[in-house]
Amino acid sequence: MELSHKGQKLIHFYQEMAENGYDTRSGSRVETAYNTFELRKFRLVCRPLFQQAKIKSVLDYGGGGSDWSAPGFDQETGQSAQQYFDLEAAEVYEPARDLNNTSVADCVVCMDVLEHIFVCDLPKIIQNLFSLAQKLLVINVACYEANALLPNGENAHVTVRDPMWWRGIIDGVAVSFPSTRVMLICSETYTSGIIYVPYAAADWYSSPRFTTDLSHTRFAAQ
Repeated sequence: MELSHKGQKLIHFYQEMAENGYDTRSGSRVETAYNTFELRKFRLVCRPLFQQAKIKSVLDYGGGGSDWSAPGFDQETGQSAQQYFDLEAAEVYEPARDLNNTSVADCVVCMDVLEHIFVCDLPKIIQNLFSLAQKLLVINVACYEANALLPNGENAHVTVRDPMWWRGIIDGVAVSFPSTRVMLICSETYTSGIIYVPYAAADWYSSPRFTTDLSHTRFAAQ
């Protein structure tokens, strides 16, 4: 998948940040970049979906430093993410760390990635996410500015939009992949936001109604 010139430049910026750290809006310097396992705070809402869909393989798309085999993903049990979700395989795709294998999986997880993508590349990235997910796609997108700054001084969240904008652009691609169920999480702050009721375009086709369900719940992440 070929990104635009600006999209490729952003990848180089994120590679530089992963290697050397980054400056922040508050004036501090962060030396260790993108090592947080972002899925952890949503594990309780995701696990029932994994179980229902019988997910056995995951591709973590833009997973940063996430380690699915490391113990402690779930603090109560000490289990790794792979154990917690009862997976047979988990792969991380992270071009900023030269992890470039994108294999098809039962579930694709994309946590805090899309807001880092140049807006003109978003349709092809979202299309790629759906094409790699055989059963389930879990997306968390930040709808607020980051504290991190790019090497050129711009905010690292280059595409900040409201939740309904994200729902619309994802719905526009979902119709081409009707059997893939989507959990869309829109974070309005790092610890709060909304979770849309999981849906698949097949639900829209089978419904007797023409309108679609935009129901959601609010969350405060633990």
